[in-house]
Amino acid sequence: MNMTQTVPSREEAAANGMVVAWHAAQAPDRMAVVSEMGSRTFGELNAQANRLVRALRRAGLGAGDAVALLCSNRPEFIEVMVACQRGGFRVTPINWHLSGGEVGYIVENCEAKAFIADTRFAGSAQEAAAMSSMLVAKLAVGGPVEGFDAYDAALAAEDGHDIEDPVLGSQMLYTSGTTGHPKGVYRRQAPGAAPLVVKLTETAAFRPEGDMALVTGPLYHAAPLALNMSFPLNNGIGVVLMDKWDAEETLRLIQEHRITHTHVVPTMLHRMLQLPDEAKAKYDTSSLRWILHGAAPCPVHVKEGAIDWFGPVVFEYYAATEGGGIFIASEEWLERKGSCGRPLPGVEVQIQDEDGNPLPADEVGTVYFKAPEDGRFEYFKAPEKTDSAYRGNYYTMGDMGYFDSDGYLFLTGRSAEVIISGGVNIYPAEIDQELLKHAAIADAAVVGAPNEEWGEEVKAVVQLNEGFAADDAMRAELLAFAAENLPGYKRPRSIDFVEELPRMPSGKVLRRVIRDGYWQGAKKI
Repeated sequence: MNMTQTVPSREEAAANGMVVAWHAAQAPDRMAVVSEMGSRTFGELNAQANRLVRALRRAGLGAGDAVALLCSNRPEFIEVMVACQRGGFRVTPINWHLSGGEVGYIVENCEAKAFIADTRFAGSAQEAAAMSSMLVAKLAVGGPVEGFDAYDAALAAEDGHDIEDPVLGSQMLYTSGTTGHPKGVYRRQAPGAAPLVVKLTETAAFRPEGDMALVTGPLYHAAPLALNMSFPLNNGIGVVLMDKWDAEETLRLIQEHRITHTHVVPTMLHRMLQLPDEAKAKYDTSSLRWILHGAAPCPVHVKEGAIDWFGPVVFEYYAATEGGGIFIASEEWLERKGSCGRPLPGVEVQIQDEDGNPLPADEVGTVYFKAPEDGRFEYFKAPEKTDSAYRGNYYTMGDMGYFDSDGYLFLTGRSAEVIISGGVNIYPAEIDQELLKHAAIADAAVVGAPNEEWGEEVKAVVQLNEGFAADDAMRAELLAFAAENLPGYKRPRSIDFVEELPRMPSGKVLRRVIRDGYWQGAKKI
């Protein structure tokens, strides 16, 4: 009897979602996940993922079915992602800052058959589950959620050995729009190897035997999910999870775990640089070889400070959930301060005017990426939103900028409809709608105003109804109203009063005119 067994290559394992299983076979005792909520070796992570696939299949899920995940940064989040990758499921991580109704919209819209929720968000999970008509499995992580089965018990009933019939799964993340509900970024077919991934792999230069990555942001967000979690794990690198980001704690974890790779947003760099000198001197950060940042333009003085401190290990990219691919290393950036890089080979970018005409070097316009031939994104069950996102074969993420004569991109700001605060996209129309529910407000327009720490802050410009005084008491009342009705990151940090908001003849608020008043004389990079 021939007992020879063909061992798949890493590439073959990755093709059917089993790349973590491949790493587990090579080094089962290597640490894969470290967190305050528990840790997992690659062997343990792999076994848990196999158990979850079996539990979901037992509940009735098959390849192509959707799984919704509402979970904090803990090992179970990663177990769900790895399980969906090999079980053929389409997984949607959900922003846990959202209201229960907003979570429920996503659970229903993504057509989830399974909903896995952290007990920390029990109220939102219950409200969301009640809104969904397709759920056949509801699992609670970390403790009880009424109406949900226990995640640990469900997995304990299953076998942990590798599943025999893996199918490559997919992800569908939701991104907010300037109006209406969040949109699922969906691809009918997987795109080819993205030029950005190729470049990141080259510069990261992972060494599985000793490297560790630090997860600094919430894993429901596209960048931490892809670049802080999936990217290292799929290369055999363990990850350390932060439950809540803190500047000095970041330095402590870097020293304790000899962190080599991490992804941050500019606000994080700014806060670390603002630490007292004695705090910065306490920690050894010499293990760092790769600090990647994106999500928002980085102030020049912040990036200079980061490179001075950590060395030429700071890399920047420009991309989004929908796609993209611009990149720059430290040495190159020091010669082109303020640039976010040049398009990578295979990535085509244009600066276009309002009529869609390409602009020459040094002229500011809207940044458009050419969509790939295969694996183009669409907004799930929203063809009208998909159509509006494209201009021919090009799409935009709402950024303004210009190319210099050597092809380096400089971002000059966001479109007036989008605020980036601490690396998070915030859409003003959603906040306008809530503010307008207050009896005192006749009209409101929210814009991004300069903020040294966050890049931009949410500023509400309000027109009051007759009979209401534009004073500090009213300002405090409106800020309290916003705090009661909006997630923390969407709340206005300040409110200004005007007699009348500027509008076009059509009635549309001239938000850019309002915004520009706060940016006069301020640097936008």
